[in-house]
Amino acid sequence: MPIRFGEFTLDPAGRQLFRGPQVIHLSPKAFDVLTLLVERRPTAVSKADLHELAWAGTFVADASLTMVIAEIRKALGDEAQRPRFIRTVHRFGYAFCADAQVVDDLEGVARRGGAGPGAWLVWNERALVLHDGQNTVGRDPQCEVWLDVAGVSRRHARITVSRGAATLEDLGSKNGTTLDGAPIRSVMPLSDGDVIQFGSVETQFRLWSDRRATETVRLNRA
Repeated sequence: MPIRFGEFTLDPAGRQLFRGPQVIHLSPKAFDVLTLLVERRPTAVSKADLHELAWAGTFVADASLTMVIAEIRKALGDEAQRPRFIRTVHRFGYAFCADAQVVDDLEGVARRGGAGPGAWLVWNERALVLHDGQNTVGRDPQCEVWLDVAGVSRRHARITVSRGAATLEDLGSKNGTTLDGAPIRSVMPLSDGDVIQFGSVETQFRLWSDRRATETVRLNRA
């Protein structure tokens, strides 16, 4: 289930970190380490346990873990000397030191931090939040919406959200993008409930409005 701390929300099932409605990129190892620290809060986690999680069966120097912790702190705007989130436990490991709470609704994620409506994709009962501006969808981990699935191009499509409206365009993907079953050839407007297929991946586009204030979208609890 998603866990909220400060201005951030961590979604372990969807492997995403949000600041308000914005997706914050982390490398896979950094995401795994942050998730373990958050889930074991406030218990300190040893370097040995963190090494086993991120580099199972492989010998690596402590410098590799130090670099991963530095990546996490940069993403969170944290400082080693005055930690808000990640505390160094000298000669042992690290601990997550902020207050955190479990959340189970998308509304709290999609609407925080933004004045306008939130937008997101629903995929396998998971919510992939879209931020205002351009959201690239693809298999590249640097995409705003990361779909690590065969058949999805590295930079497959783009969803642009602005002033409560959204558009969709294909980026020359190998297996194409469809909107409600029809291949798209140009920039297309999106409406709440539209079905978008990126290669083999089928998603549903959702757009927040005050009319939906009583509706709750659940995130995958698996």
